[in-house]
Amino acid sequence: MQKYIAQLNEAQREPVLQKDGPMIIIAGAGSGKTRVLTIRIAYLMHQGIDAFSILSLTFTNKAAREMKKRISDIVGSSEAKNLWMGTFHSVFARILRSEASLLGYPSNFTIYDSQDSLRAISGIIKEMQLDRDVYKPKQVLSRISNFKNSLITVKAYFNDPDLQEADAMSKKPRMGELYQKYVEKCFKSGAMDFDDLLLKTNELLTRFPEVLAKYQNRFRYILVDEYQDTNHSQYLIVRALSDKFQNICVVGDDAQSIYAFRGANINNILNFQKDYEGVKTFRLEQNYRSTKNIVEAANTIIDKNKVKLDKIVWTANDFGPKIKVHRSMTDAEEGRFVASTIFEQKMQNQMTNGQFAILYRTNAQSRSMEDALRKRDIPYRIYGGLSFYQRKEIKDVLCYLRLVINPKDEEALMRVINYPARGIGNTTIEKLLVAANHYKRSIFEVMQNIDKIDLKLNSGTKQKLLDFVTMIQSFQVINENQDAFFITDHVSKKTGLVQELKKDATPEGMAKVQNIEELLNGIKDFTEGQKEIDGARGALSEFMEDVALATDLDKDTSDEDRVALMTIHLAKGLEFPHVFVVGMEEDLFPSAMSMSTRSELEEERRLFYVALTRAEHQAYLTYAQSRYRWGKLTDSEPSRFIEEIDAQYLEYLTPAENNYRYKPMIDSDIFGDVDKSKLRLAKPANGTPPKPSANGESRSDVSVRKLKPLLDKGPLGTANLFDNKLVAGNVVMHERFGRGQVLNIEGGGADKKAEIKFEVGGIKKLLLRFAKLDIIG
Repeated sequence: MQKYIAQLNEAQREPVLQKDGPMIIIAGAGSGKTRVLTIRIAYLMHQGIDAFSILSLTFTNKAAREMKKRISDIVGSSEAKNLWMGTFHSVFARILRSEASLLGYPSNFTIYDSQDSLRAISGIIKEMQLDRDVYKPKQVLSRISNFKNSLITVKAYFNDPDLQEADAMSKKPRMGELYQKYVEKCFKSGAMDFDDLLLKTNELLTRFPEVLAKYQNRFRYILVDEYQDTNHSQYLIVRALSDKFQNICVVGDDAQSIYAFRGANINNILNFQKDYEGVKTFRLEQNYRSTKNIVEAANTIIDKNKVKLDKIVWTANDFGPKIKVHRSMTDAEEGRFVASTIFEQKMQNQMTNGQFAILYRTNAQSRSMEDALRKRDIPYRIYGGLSFYQRKEIKDVLCYLRLVINPKDEEALMRVINYPARGIGNTTIEKLLVAANHYKRSIFEVMQNIDKIDLKLNSGTKQKLLDFVTMIQSFQVINENQDAFFITDHVSKKTGLVQELKKDATPEGMAKVQNIEELLNGIKDFTEGQKEIDGARGALSEFMEDVALATDLDKDTSDEDRVALMTIHLAKGLEFPHVFVVGMEEDLFPSAMSMSTRSELEEERRLFYVALTRAEHQAYLTYAQSRYRWGKLTDSEPSRFIEEIDAQYLEYLTPAENNYRYKPMIDSDIFGDVDKSKLRLAKPANGTPPKPSANGESRSDVSVRKLKPLLDKGPLGTANLFDNKLVAGNVVMHERFGRGQVLNIEGGGADKKAEIKFEVGGIKKLLLRFAKLDIIG
């Protein structure tokens, strides 16, 4: 045991050796709190405390497994198995199964997952004949979940006029009745949902003092990890169980409290010292993970929060490189910068893909990153979610687009024929399938000729099928003359897909709408980029070919090392040598939906603190000056969080934006155009007016008109230099298509083209006046 204790620093050793009494360990990012917790538990067992008397609560099964393995290595697996260690839900489910009869439940009660609960709620809404557009199942379930986690039972609800009035004001006056029926249905089915595991444990410990005493005597030592993430229900259970012996040790970091949207209450950790007498406070302030630049920069950020515990995180590590800040013109360019930087770092420093992580505020942001990585042929993995093009709402839109190009695509048709719901049921679809097989025609062709085929369908169903056919055919007509963006925007609206998703106002529902928006943004960027390709017009068929390549790559699930892409919430507890925090813009991060109160803004700042402290060696903060929103390019401004970092820790890869830009509150169009023909020529400073040219224009006007904006500069300067320097055989790098070799140069002047064979994407002819190429060989 002494060997393990000797491995700790002084600050870590003190809480390990503190055996009795209430204690709080305030653990900064990367300070080794998991090591302290595991060695403390092993030390208690070494001191003669029975493993059965120790309760250790975590927030993830992964954390519990990791801790138990480490403890097994110290004390042996046999004793480690006797520990009560696991997540809140798993430990309390174990208690409830032992005491279920007291609450009228069978010991083998079912635990409903979210889908089970949603089906139960949907059934009750149907039975009560409620309007599903008002009583949306997901919203109702979310409301009930909030009730339970706030210990608002059905009885408490009906005793609270304010709650009932709030639901009445939101046009849900029967919410209480719905809540009651849901609780009764679960009870009758011998089932508890996830929130019940906490609510029923509170009920058990409150209504039955003998049960509380039993578990108080059993759990003489209680340890709680990530205490800042506990909600009110969890807090009350921990308080009740630890009240008798008060040998409670909580570990957490208020600066990493980022789950308020799930009900986490930061006050639980802030007020811990008021809940128990004689609390001993320990601070783990030495960061072992990150460089001095990252640690000290993170300190300057979190220092801006008013609600926090006192601690100063420090590190003995090297200073390391400064945090690099990069400004891009657009979100697509931002993605290309990230991919190029990873590519260069791998080439120059022999780094692996797994040493890089890209973190973002919302899942929708993965699209531009995925596209850029794919073009550079850099493997990646989406954590905590599907790759962008594999998400249901995106696949739904893509299936409609597939039908526009090829209405015989039966897989696509079967997916969307009744989504959004249009009254075409399974029986009808089965009849269509039988007819299609019989006549050896596609389902779409059967639908087109539905009046000529006797399928024993009523006139209403036939009309719905014909309406669907007409809708797809109208899309095909529009597609003949419009680009991919226009037709996709039209399809997403006319099919009702966006309206259907907007009905779900939960965070998950809003994320799906954001994903549709991001798809449109990507298509807009694609159509703009197609202008540089000779003969391309940004048509839907061109985009679908590009997506087919993307989705094929996504199917590769081999375990080769990959760049990690994930939301910041999911990154908590992880670490990477190089971290890119992308989308550092106002209204994106901090989120526009989380800035209405100081507490919300402080949570966003804590989220940024978590993002930055994931980096071990190098952190990048990137933002775009403009970002597509529903296909329209809108201006963005840098996140306030960048400004909050002390400048000494930052290195701007592009000049910082210090110029103030006033955004007019009225539209300039209302003033009309200026009639320049009536303007007098202004006299220059020397009093001599400019001489007119042959066509009557002043020389100053002519010189201005001849000026052309410079294209982006590559290593060789402006694009004009390519006219002289680019020859067949050159190896070039293109922002979208990656690396390629020039096969041929043809034409001249504005029509000069290069035929290039790219490693990804094949042979393309690019118009040199548009193409952004770097000659690399």
